[in-house]
Amino acid sequence: MKSIDQVYQLYFRDVYHFLLSLSRDHYTAEDLVQETFLRAYLYLEFYHNENVKSWLFTVAYRTYIDYYRRHRKNVVTDTDFFQQLQKNEVDIHHQLILSEEVQEVLALIDQLPDKQRTAIILHDIHELSYKEASQIMDVKLGHFKILLFRGRQAIRQRKDENQ
Repeated sequence: MKSIDQVYQLYFRDVYHFLLSLSRDHYTAEDLVQETFLRAYLYLEFYHNENVKSWLFTVAYRTYIDYYRRHRKNVVTDTDFFQQLQKNEVDIHHQLILSEEVQEVLALIDQLPDKQRTAIILHDIHELSYKEASQIMDVKLGHFKILLFRGRQAIRQRKDENQ
């Protein structure tokens, strides 16, 4: 088995991008990554040699859910003002990577209900299997497939409406 340091080095970016996709905030994602790896370290004895990435995503997802439950009453729904303030801080690297079409699809994903958005992020973006993603979300495989289908369908419909 790999040490927690090796696991951190290998999967930090994947876990960070996953949590950034869920939280939509760089600073929150950073905090959640640290909390995820702390929990992974504390609960290492519960790891049973399954896919390390899948296990970490499960820990990350549960960390996000805990955070979301604690902070959902304080969520700002209109973030345009704050986005204008943060535009100066936008990482140049991200601007180069994201094309207009990718940004459009990500914006459509952000509009989805949480469970559909999470299903798409886990399966389509992070390329986890149906089984791994459904386990991370703690839903039955059939329900996961429905969430994924409905999320994709909503994105297609919204994209067609915008064209």
